[in-house]
Amino acid sequence: MKQIIQDLKDGKTILEEVPAPIVKSGHLLIETTRSLVSLGTERMLVEFGKSNLFQKAKQQPDKVKEVINKVKTDGLQPTINAVLNKLGQPLPLGYCNVGRVIAVGKGVEGFSIGDRVASNGPHAEYVCVPKNLVAQIPEGVSDEEASFTVIGAIGLQGIRLVNPTLGETVVVVGLGLIGLVTAQLLKANGCRVIGFDYDNVKVELARQLGIDAINPADGIDQVSYVQNATESIGADAVIITASNKSNEIISQSAKMSRKRGRIILVGVIGLDISRADFYEKELTFQVSCSYGPGRYDEQYEQKGQDYPLPFVRWTEKRNFQTILNAIASGSIDVKSLITERIALDNYNEIYSDMNNGRSIASILEYPEKESNEPNRSIRLNSAEFISGQGVIGIIGAGNFTSAMILPCLKKTQAKLKYISSAGGLTGTVLAKKFNIANSTTDNSSILNDNDVDLVMVTTRHNSHASLVVQALDHGKHVFVEKPLALNLAELDQIIEATDKSKKTVTVGFNRRFAPLAIKMKTLLGNSGSPMNIVATMNAGFIPGNVWVHDMEVGGGRIIGEACHFIDLISFITNSQVVSVCMNALGQHPMDNSDNASILLKYENGTNAVINYFANGSKAYSKERVEVYHQERTLVMDNWRKLSGYGFKNFSSASSGQDKGHQSQFNFLIESVTKGGKQVIPFDQIINTTKASFAAIESLRNGTWINI
Repeated sequence: MKQIIQDLKDGKTILEEVPAPIVKSGHLLIETTRSLVSLGTERMLVEFGKSNLFQKAKQQPDKVKEVINKVKTDGLQPTINAVLNKLGQPLPLGYCNVGRVIAVGKGVEGFSIGDRVASNGPHAEYVCVPKNLVAQIPEGVSDEEASFTVIGAIGLQGIRLVNPTLGETVVVVGLGLIGLVTAQLLKANGCRVIGFDYDNVKVELARQLGIDAINPADGIDQVSYVQNATESIGADAVIITASNKSNEIISQSAKMSRKRGRIILVGVIGLDISRADFYEKELTFQVSCSYGPGRYDEQYEQKGQDYPLPFVRWTEKRNFQTILNAIASGSIDVKSLITERIALDNYNEIYSDMNNGRSIASILEYPEKESNEPNRSIRLNSAEFISGQGVIGIIGAGNFTSAMILPCLKKTQAKLKYISSAGGLTGTVLAKKFNIANSTTDNSSILNDNDVDLVMVTTRHNSHASLVVQALDHGKHVFVEKPLALNLAELDQIIEATDKSKKTVTVGFNRRFAPLAIKMKTLLGNSGSPMNIVATMNAGFIPGNVWVHDMEVGGGRIIGEACHFIDLISFITNSQVVSVCMNALGQHPMDNSDNASILLKYENGTNAVINYFANGSKAYSKERVEVYHQERTLVMDNWRKLSGYGFKNFSSASSGQDKGHQSQFNFLIESVTKGGKQVIPFDQIINTTKASFAAIESLRNGTWINI
């Protein structure tokens, strides 16, 4: 299928050929017929993509600060690599999609195949959209009219925050696409509407729609005009839908408002607010959040958990439905806003010059399909593959895959035949960048291919166990990013599948392959005598609504990341964990706590403490390990420096930051090509995984847990 994307590195807007997505649980698969180009929002993204690195940095000063801190802790080259990887990620354009349902995911009710629907899907021939972001189109509403649904909901949410009453005067600043729809909705609500814009075409169109529209460029003072029109009362409310970096807009909005008036920001403007303007009138100012309640709430959007209607009357989806009903009833006219209708293949007629100011609403038209079955795999090169030569299929195309795994694999003898991604886009971009033969959204194409020796699983944590078992059942070696599993039941399934298949399972415990980790083990020797080890992970704060904290999806950060250091300590001591006790910050810590201390007892008597903290400074080293053994001490600082005390002929070693990823993949590919020798002993992988589960159980029960 074809999809419009923005390349942030070189600034090009591209119509990319990518595999079509597969319908997911709680989602709908939609064949697109029309989509609306949001000229304001998309123009900002396109302009950002075209700007140089300095200009990008200037627009995101908070990101610059993060980069500086990363240089201090991780070094220059890792930071440069991280920045370039981020810029190399494609940005899908568009969020106003219309089409027909061709597949209904598990758990979705109220939709059938063939239904015409509007959604926030991107500019793509097929889109997979969560059910709470999809609304059915009423009879009598055309596909191109329905394409205004999402953009209309943005304006509607601003109006809901204003909460206008019959007869109030509301000013709309900016008569672009959202502004014109907003003005019509206000008029239908019984408000007197005054609109301002510097484009005569938009002003004239607004007048034709019954709006009192003014172009300030004609020499009309906006504040005076509103004062005169309201008999010196001022506007009851101002809705700002403009996109302009000037602070003048917010100042004028305040000056034209009545006492205790309301100002709602829907667009993007400068926000250097004068206290006097707001203080004297006791004005209310609020920023509207996109389509309405539910936006950016993963429980609502991705998991389909609706808010109870009596308590949240208007959600994103219910706002979508309201706009569609308003179009159906004739309360708002969107046809008159359409400037041009462009075939998808001719997309550059829109995107090549988005600053011309001529267009209000541009509609992309999609070709009719000969078949209802979309193509879910695309071939990007004609390379030949032979089983036994390290042929790899990768499932997952996220940040870590692009930033770390693929650059490492590129330096090995691995043969990359497939990469699979949920939406098809990220996988295709990575396939082109790293010369992977096939991009797919269908994991079965990897599992059923006899050429594939190794399946690499780099998806979200809750899918790891299932995909590992499937790969083993298909006779493949498996590499899976940590964690291996999220619970004992999943782990038991993996153990059983491993025993049956006789294939190897490797988990991404890369720290044991780091040069400084190997140096530590060498210096400490193999005496088997117990050690005292303190390992600290200054993990950094991650907001609570991010998926890693969800115990069912991410498993929490202890299971998902602290396992790295459990494995590292097991490697250094050449021993296994026998019991675990964990305590966490706060009087009543939850299972997903990311501020905790884990105490580990090992078979050889080693006593280890893992401090996993999310409340420390980012300027401090992220990882640190201290080992106390036989009147000697080793201190490893952030995989850049190792200091020794009490050692003969060793005091320190330094290197560029190396956490062992490259060595890990070197060993892995060698193992696969030479007969599948276990890179990390499987019993150690099992022990580490069980120890991470035991840590959570210990927190729940307040006691030591034996493995």
